[in-house]
Amino acid sequence: MRVLLVGAGGVGTAVTRIAARRSFFEAMVVADFDPARADAAVTAVGDRRFRAERVDAGDEAAVAALLERHACDVLLNATDPRFVMPLFRAAHAAGATYVDMAMSLSHPHPDRPHDECGVKLGDAQFAQAADWEKAGVLALVGMGVEPGLSDVFARHAADELFDEIEEIGIRDGANLTVDGYDFAPSFSIWTTIEECLNPPVVYEADRGWFTTAPFSEPEVFDFPEGIGPVECVNVEHEEVLLVPRWIDARRVTFKYGLGEEFIQTLRTLHLLGLDRTDPVTVPSTAGPVAVSPRDVVAACLPDPATLGERMHGKTCAGTLVRGTKDGAPREVYLYHVVDNQWSMAEYGCQAVVWQTAVNPVVALELLATGGWSGSGVLGPEAFPARPFLDLLTAYGSPWRMREQ
Repeated sequence: MRVLLVGAGGVGTAVTRIAARRSFFEAMVVADFDPARADAAVTAVGDRRFRAERVDAGDEAAVAALLERHACDVLLNATDPRFVMPLFRAAHAAGATYVDMAMSLSHPHPDRPHDECGVKLGDAQFAQAADWEKAGVLALVGMGVEPGLSDVFARHAADELFDEIEEIGIRDGANLTVDGYDFAPSFSIWTTIEECLNPPVVYEADRGWFTTAPFSEPEVFDFPEGIGPVECVNVEHEEVLLVPRWIDARRVTFKYGLGEEFIQTLRTLHLLGLDRTDPVTVPSTAGPVAVSPRDVVAACLPDPATLGERMHGKTCAGTLVRGTKDGAPREVYLYHVVDNQWSMAEYGCQAVVWQTAVNPVVALELLATGGWSGSGVLGPEAFPARPFLDLLTAYGSPWRMREQ
């Protein structure tokens, strides 16, 4: 396997450090708009299988040419969701397998944003599924931690733990703190704003997909391994759009443990229009400049990838499943916890980006060795869960299950 990794930020850098310990691939080209970031990621692993390149992720022709020049048969997208579609199309044009960790962007319903779906996450990708299947090429979408590992948990529950499923609910929480910062998100603020301020999507079997108001249906969930109770709220996320395509469940939700202070900050950004992506014109010493308010917010905050030395605590990604087994009610929480102290000591990566990055690397290894195979546009639920969960454990990062 020869991989083109596009994006050498926090997650992309973590991908290189995790992959460098494995032997399933022949080469990995690390490409970024900023060549210094790509060079730094490659230099840090000190492995001749890696090399750095510069590429604009929005330039489909350039990405396709890079795939062909290095004879890469897989494109792993580690950029933010704005670049999903150009990279998705570039991989298809080059006949390469495509893997991402977030899906094509949604657009709220123009008249009833808190009741009806407009363009859903992933709609643009699934619209091209027939073309990928006809070409015999795979696009594995939503293969990070959430979405990704959370979807694998759902598949495992459906295959081995339940006869009937009432609800699949993704529950994400952490007790992470960052020394010296009152507000320092542990993941891309651009992506966090997108998913938290868009109308959350809920799935119900007798209703299909529908939306609610941001931060709706608060509940306190007790997270394992010392994290403890965290208030979680509905957030737009790919699992709700992916899980029902392959798994029978009466209800699917995603709730994120944000905390009241984080929610209020996001509401203030929205109130001031600082969550907008359309450029506004601002004065500068060189004359008027068009900038995206959300990009300005991102530029004012610390890079999440640089916070590891200041960060303390654990992050938990998991899937809560309710249903019946052998005629009796059952409820389990399948989860994966990463301690920031461990990920920093072992890989030099903070916990959130490491937890996101390990899952696509596991998936690449399964694709390389034949443990997973397929064509078309498929989510993690379309593949057997057990090989993935066993290999994740072999990577030194085991998953757990708690009977509720």
